[in-house]
Amino acid sequence: MVAANEIREHMEVRAADGRHVGTVDHMEGESRIKLTRTDSEDGKHHLIPLDWVDHVDAHVHLNKDADTVRQEWSTLN
Repeated sequence: MVAANEIREHMEVRAADGRHVGTVDHMEGESRIKLTRTDSEDGKHHLIPLDWVDHVDAHVHLNKDADTVRQEWSTLN
């Protein structure tokens, strides 16, 4: 499992299909990644669980495709 301390602000988040789904704003606690709203199509923050992270290198790589991520992420106003 990926450790929360491997994820840094401003890292690009990519889905399993290689598509861009967001940019890390910061870690929300130890188990969720908060994405920036400025990089969001709807202008809102979105949260994704750390469980969806497959691995981290220069980017955060998820284990779900982009469409699934967008359907299942949590949205903050």
